[in-house]
Amino acid sequence: MSFRISVSGAAADAVRATVPTLVKDLVASGITAQDPTLWGPAVEAEAAMRLGWTESVAVSRPLVAEIVELRAALQARGVTQIALAGMGGSSLAPEVITRTAGVNLTVLDATDPGQVLSALNDNLAGTALVVSSKSGSTVETDSQRRVFERAFRDIGIDPAERIIVVTDPGSPLEASAREAGYRVFNADPTVGGRYSALTAFGLVPSGLAGVDIGALLDEAESISLALAVDSPENPGLVLGAAIAATSPRRGKLAIVSDGTRIVGFADWVEQLIAESTGKLGTGILPVVLELDAPELTEVLPDLQLVRVVADAGTDLFAETGDEVRVSGTLGAQFLVWEYATAVAGRLLGINPFDQPDVESAKIATRGLLDTRPAPEPAAFIADGIEVRGTPHVIGAASDLASAIDALLEELGPDGYVAVQAYVDRLALPELAEIRSKLGTLSKRPVTFGWGPRFLHSTGQFHKGGPATAVYLQILATPSEDLDIPERPFTFGELIQAQASGDASVLAEHGRPVLTLTLTQPKQNISTLFKALA
Repeated sequence: MSFRISVSGAAADAVRATVPTLVKDLVASGITAQDPTLWGPAVEAEAAMRLGWTESVAVSRPLVAEIVELRAALQARGVTQIALAGMGGSSLAPEVITRTAGVNLTVLDATDPGQVLSALNDNLAGTALVVSSKSGSTVETDSQRRVFERAFRDIGIDPAERIIVVTDPGSPLEASAREAGYRVFNADPTVGGRYSALTAFGLVPSGLAGVDIGALLDEAESISLALAVDSPENPGLVLGAAIAATSPRRGKLAIVSDGTRIVGFADWVEQLIAESTGKLGTGILPVVLELDAPELTEVLPDLQLVRVVADAGTDLFAETGDEVRVSGTLGAQFLVWEYATAVAGRLLGINPFDQPDVESAKIATRGLLDTRPAPEPAAFIADGIEVRGTPHVIGAASDLASAIDALLEELGPDGYVAVQAYVDRLALPELAEIRSKLGTLSKRPVTFGWGPRFLHSTGQFHKGGPATAVYLQILATPSEDLDIPERPFTFGELIQAQASGDASVLAEHGRPVLTLTLTQPKQNISTLFKALA
């Protein structure tokens, strides 16, 4: 079978208690039939416009030949690599698809000037750019497109020969792209971004990069019937119950890749579940963990473990353990998790298709870009690291270690730590190691997100979910900035505004925030790690 699931412990109890009711209520067949009433009257209008992902396989089939044909045409023009400008669902799905297939794709879901320059300087003459955005108004994607257009012109290449656009029909981006002569692929407007893995948003950049996207759709199709049937073995119902119906509810979902051939899948799941469920003060927080993560050795009663494995076995209920194990092909995994997330939304009593708190950070960012105030003075500077924070965190701190201690003192017994790294992740990959160090120090779950990409993922949960987290922002002073054509701000100013805007919104929500700015990033990381020892 293309997908298998095994549950034990609290997850098994949740499945036994909940799935029979889901079967009786015809939830699986209702989702497949795009019944918008499944999530209650308040959600009906939104759901009526957001269930197209249930038929993505059929709708996307005609795209395969078009994408393959365009790939051949680009190769004939000397294109040897594909870059992708996109955020959230527009980038995370193509990233996992191409990495799993072993195919190169430059994913530019960043506003750090160093990371943008890295993409521009990587064989530009042999590159084609896919610009993916449902509306085209996303500031990151718009800025990325502008610098690539200029860069192509600067080396004598017509951007119309190298830029491909994926967007919703009727969007402002579609109109401007067609006017500029760009090749446009229209996506299904009834599919939200985080559910779009099997639509044009997932398929166009992946297919142009060289992935066999027809095979990916075949994998998804092979599980479609099992997901549509109202049966106790329906994997979408089982997984949805396992992650959202434990009693008492386990509000943190640890996702561990343990022997699977799928690369980076947990990052895609993180966005899907966090943005879909983190609202109205509730939700399920995905926590992407390493195999040796300290959280796995702690007894955390609010943490449900999911292992993505090579083979979950044939028995639905395992006799021992307390975890969920899933295995299967990538296409099947995409579809099962989408169904499960929709089921989880019903069990949580929330709308799994909106993201009401994402816009607040965008509004704050726009305000800062319009006014561009002077940076808030640092409370103090420790070995080249500028330290700022909300009053309760920064009040009594005098050095880096005491500031971190003050932040963690705000952490309750059911809380979590959110690390938000607004830095060049290509230049500073070792910064991600801070996640496990904080896990050891706090003995609580720790999420790690590269900024600003996490704003389109866990950013919704951080503001709309339970108010139990503390937030560590890490910024870096760029060695080089980059202007954005026809915009009054640079990439350096943009990423600073995004960090400051999000921090202000978190503070307004009463969330404790500590912001550390690395003025000499490579040297400062070792100083930071010593403060966590």
